Amino acid sequence: MKLVCLDLEGVLIPEIWIAVAEATGIQALCRTTRDEPDYDTLMRFRLDLLKQYDLKLPDITRVISGMEPLEGAVKFVRVLRERTQLIILSDTYQEFAGPLIAKLGYPTLFCNSLITSADGSITGYTLRQANGKKHAVAAFKSLNIAVFAAGDSFNDLAMIAEAGNGCLFKAPRSIRETYRQIPCVDSYAGLLDCIDGFLVENA
Repeated sequence: MKLVCLDLEGVLIPEIWIAVAEATGIQALCRTTRDEPDYDTLMRFRLDLLKQYDLKLPDITRVISGMEPLEGAVKFVRVLRERTQLIILSDTYQEFAGPLIAKLGYPTLFCNSLITSADGSITGYTLRQANGKKHAVAAFKSLNIAVFAAGDSFNDLAMIAEAGNGCLFKAPRSIRETYRQIPCVDSYAGLLDCIDGFLVENA
């Protein structure tokens, strides 16, 4: 059996926190896993900003409701699911992802969850599992499933390495130059070509 594991934000949908930053004018929220390798450091930074500006979950979900998948993503997901199995491995939150996953045709999503108070304040988060993307890929491999993995950020590198098959997708220059051993593609056509090569090799 063969399986493709993809990151969500930056691969199939825009970065949610950047959209929130643009909608609220809080430019510090533009910082993502492309910029900060330590996820806990990044999330504590975000939570402090939300508290400082009194931004609550409904404020963020209102922004998300107006977002759309990246251009070409819906067709890409449809074509990919006709060829093989797909699972989205993301560090986003189920409270955020629902509307966009619906627009992508409901691919399977593994992600995290938020901790909120009665008034909608986001007070913390619960990881499905530390370094969950890597461990998910390892678990699939333990079931004798060949895995291809792709993403765009620091937090995708471990799952790509664990898969042993994969590539970066539209990664920033800082990542693609530091990790030159990992192929990088910049279009869905290029990503499909890489996946097709994986499917042929593991036929």
